[in-house]
Amino acid sequence: MKKNIFVIGLNAFNLEKLKRLRGAEDMEFHGVIEPAAVYDTEEFDIPAMLSEAEAQLSAFDGSIDAIVGYMDFPVSTMLPILCGKFGVRTTSLESLLKCEHKFWSRTVQQEVIPEHIPAFTAFDPFDDKALSRIGEAGLSFPFFVKPIKSSGSRLGFRIDNPEDFDHAIERLRAEIGSIQEPFNFVLDQADLPKEIRQVHGGYCMAEQVIGGRQCTVEGYVHDGEVVPYGIVDSIRYPQVLSFFYYMYPSRLPANVQDKMGELTKRIMSHVGFDNSAFNIEFFWDEVQDRIWLLEVNTRISQSHCDLFEKVDGISHQQVTVDLGLGQRPDMPSREGDYKVGAEFFYRVFFTDATVSRVPPPEEIEAAAAKVPGTFIRSQVHEGMRLSELPEQDSYSYAIAYIWMGASKQSTLLWNYERVLKNIHFEFTDIEE
Repeated sequence: MKKNIFVIGLNAFNLEKLKRLRGAEDMEFHGVIEPAAVYDTEEFDIPAMLSEAEAQLSAFDGSIDAIVGYMDFPVSTMLPILCGKFGVRTTSLESLLKCEHKFWSRTVQQEVIPEHIPAFTAFDPFDDKALSRIGEAGLSFPFFVKPIKSSGSRLGFRIDNPEDFDHAIERLRAEIGSIQEPFNFVLDQADLPKEIRQVHGGYCMAEQVIGGRQCTVEGYVHDGEVVPYGIVDSIRYPQVLSFFYYMYPSRLPANVQDKMGELTKRIMSHVGFDNSAFNIEFFWDEVQDRIWLLEVNTRISQSHCDLFEKVDGISHQQVTVDLGLGQRPDMPSREGDYKVGAEFFYRVFFTDATVSRVPPPEEIEAAAAKVPGTFIRSQVHEGMRLSELPEQDSYSYAIAYIWMGASKQSTLLWNYERVLKNIHFEFTDIEE
């Protein structure tokens, strides 16, 4: 009998990768909740989505062997609720929230790795005295602000002066409600300490500015054993906060990678996270030789799937599926066709604009064919405003993703420029 794997928000791109996993011939993959409901919107009706998923799963005539996902909020937070109701494996909702609730996460990190986290405080964006309260907590300019729960750098701002703070507060007050309501629903399902329950989904975090060479440690916990298995470098555009590309494997020094692995094991064991995949974003401040923990995510990075497939031979969705089935992950290493893999973010740095031209499929296919192994996915369509794109940072818009493999980093960059010259987007009504 084939194992039935239910995937929240399953789309065609990821289904093809899942079908190439080890043991996939003995698995049947089923989508739960339409991809558009979790990809193409920033409005999440979690109770309705849970009801839809429960109805589909209850009506299924067969075994439910695993319920998994590879996306951030709201998918990650729905999984413990669904898995608990249908008796399949994942981590507890409380251990997941110790990672995803940014204030709770910093609080538990402070208990075991205080020298590797920045100064932080929570604040209410609707409090007119918020800036002075942040100062009373010991933070001074510059600092970052972000919602207690966000994804994709959404509503995150660097604050260098009071004017920056006023701008951030205006945006946060206008938009944080779309995060607050669904996240509060999830918080209501969990057993929370009183001091954490008071910091609800409408709150924000202020944190000391940290920086350096950024990377992501991908890992999992199986029956209490924390296993980091790969590090991906996150490289930004010069002088801005937006990501340019992710590259695997990391080029950080081996001793730095080893130290990040130790910190990963310490924090994930401390929060009680188990039988699930995760990733942790770190900075290495090369000048001070200091490692900072940026944040913990309670799922694999979907952006890294193709990178692992190119370098290691299969997507690290292998980890998610194996854990969902209660098995130790069977993840290969360096069995792929390339020495390095990357995902590039083709961005425009407008305040807003209307998309007047998107390269047609034949143009995209011809551009990708310039470099074997390249895959291009446009994120926009003609006539849309860039501000309609979900999950964007506060400084740019990613209009296309480009995945590539090569023998070394310099070749990746050279090939990216070759491909980019052959795809053409156009815009009107540009707001600089």
